[in-house]
Amino acid sequence: MKVLLDGHGGDNSPLENVLGAIKAVESSNDLEVYITGKIEIIEPIVKANYSGSKITVIDAREVITNEDKPTIAVREKKDSSMVKALRLCREDDSFAGVVSAGNTGALLTASLFVVKRIKGISRPCLTPTWPTVDGEKLVVVDSGANVDCKPLQLMHFALMGSCYMTSMYGVKHPRVGLINNGSEKGKGCELTRETYDELENMSDINFIGNIEARDLLFGCADVAVCDGFVGNVALKSTEGTAIAIIKLLKNSIKNGGLRAKIGALLLKPTLKSLKSTLDVSEQAGGAFLGVEKIVVKAHGSSTATSICKCIEQVVKLKENDVVAGIKNVLAQSRGNNE
Repeated sequence: MKVLLDGHGGDNSPLENVLGAIKAVESSNDLEVYITGKIEIIEPIVKANYSGSKITVIDAREVITNEDKPTIAVREKKDSSMVKALRLCREDDSFAGVVSAGNTGALLTASLFVVKRIKGISRPCLTPTWPTVDGEKLVVVDSGANVDCKPLQLMHFALMGSCYMTSMYGVKHPRVGLINNGSEKGKGCELTRETYDELENMSDINFIGNIEARDLLFGCADVAVCDGFVGNVALKSTEGTAIAIIKLLKNSIKNGGLRAKIGALLLKPTLKSLKSTLDVSEQAGGAFLGVEKIVVKAHGSSTATSICKCIEQVVKLKENDVVAGIKNVLAQSRGNNE
């Protein structure tokens, strides 16, 4: 299994990216990682931390930054670490997929222009996985790739999200909910009201109706459908809340005196596990569903742990052939609607 990694994507690149790649290959006997980036920068980091032969550096002379405008950057920086990784993945089927923690807009644009959209899918969507209080998983589609959507796009997001949950986590007949400002039918704006009617009539998904944002982490659904604006706000709000909880806990322990410090010491393994669960920089990434190859967007502040998990995510998606699964579900949906 060969995975491509954008060596210069993310706030902590290239060091954390390289360390994440090393962590991934050391935990798997059948994995090779190919890192795209400036060879004089990437290769010394690899050699200083790894003596094996399962990491290869592919020279790429340009870097797409977060300040770059996506369309211009993809068009003008064709030898960037991001674009080169995607191009290699498109041209060589031996590569399972691509991981990048770089500019989200540029990664989406490059995925569309270089990797290409699956025929019949109106728009790709960004699909991060959220933890829930009952230990299960939730995917939110879309979480930022498409700010303005039509009902057709949300229908496709529902299909792809449902397929993703089955392929990635083995959930049969995933519960699909529509994020809205109330659970009753008829709530929301024109988009959500029209989408509700369309999703209700789709026999290919297990639609359970409207769901509210406050219930997302309580396992109210397996797939939460929304436009990219709503999804991104929900994602960022959840991330901010998680960071605030961690800081509030630290402040309470710090100011709580000896009893609080002793209690924190006793609870240290539990608190460490909670931090790992809440800290998005340590989690796997969001897949761009709807393109012809597997593309995983890692969080911009990803650590080596997160990069490793994203690489493992690509492997699992490839093993379960999620792209073919989406194509099959789309074909079945068409047949049922004819």
